[in-house]
Amino acid sequence: MRRDAVHSGNFAPVRAAGPMARARMRAHHWRIFRRVLTVAFFAAVAWLLIEQARTIDWPAVFRSIRGYPLQSLALAAALAAASHVTYCGYDLIGRRYTGHQLPARSVAAVGFVSYAFNLNLGSLVGAFALRYRLYARLGLTIGVTSRILALSMLTNWLGYLCVAGTVCLLRPLQLPPNWRIGSAALPAIGAVALAVVAAYVVACFTARRREWMVRGHRLILPDGRIALVQLAIASLNWTLIGSVVFVLLQGRADYASAISVLLVGAVAGLLAHIPAGLGVLEVVFVALLSQWVGQTDVLGAVLTYRALYYLAPLAIAIPLYLAIEARVARGPG
Repeated sequence: MRRDAVHSGNFAPVRAAGPMARARMRAHHWRIFRRVLTVAFFAAVAWLLIEQARTIDWPAVFRSIRGYPLQSLALAAALAAASHVTYCGYDLIGRRYTGHQLPARSVAAVGFVSYAFNLNLGSLVGAFALRYRLYARLGLTIGVTSRILALSMLTNWLGYLCVAGTVCLLRPLQLPPNWRIGSAALPAIGAVALAVVAAYVVACFTARRREWMVRGHRLILPDGRIALVQLAIASLNWTLIGSVVFVLLQGRADYASAISVLLVGAVAGLLAHIPAGLGVLEVVFVALLSQWVGQTDVLGAVLTYRALYYLAPLAIAIPLYLAIEARVARGPG
């Protein structure tokens, strides 16, 4: 009995610990493998971008940029500003959705700052870190901020699916012949995207169950009116972004092609996990527009687009962010 007791008391835990130790070891090896794979992926992307950059006539690209008429630059800048103002509406929808009482101007400022940083430094900095910090500084709880963030992301992709679905269904882009997805498949993809949008809106109007718990956060399905506002504002925003690109292409490609390439580039940049999709957006534009537009003109348009839509708003967002921090630090007085 004693040896049985000793056996069960001493050796059984050792046998039980074996699988646990092996599981921990496998998890450790998997984490290392993922890191190596991630580094290898970024290295491969960087090598491809460098190789591509070596083939470009950069003086011709800069001549293309300098050749833009002032009227075209002014119109593109106005459309970019309108898009950023429209994006602030995402957080204002979140204000209505959550019922918090922050002033609308403060909410719009947070939306603008987070979007500008998101575009240039990635979603972890802009969409997540800055929103949580600024809203916390302004007095909102993590739970409320999480609901605003979730609704903002949902709003953005709702508009993306609506615009992309409409373009794919009505004016599918002519893809290069070596792409696996042919142009003939795009109308079906567009129909699916629009079906997803319609299902969401219908659910917001008719669903009986409207609350879920996700990782300790309570998510509430918006009502139908909010869903329609989400759809309208986000679709307008993507349409305005596409208009910026269309203006900068100077009529060398039609609007449907310009916004289609932009939509593909947005997803490619997101999948690449490179802040601002640096290099990825340029490669996508060259690959898809070179059949109509010369390479130097495409790159000139993309770089000008980056300056107007990414860098100029960031130059405004940085002092605005510092002003918000300073105002909160001073307190109500």
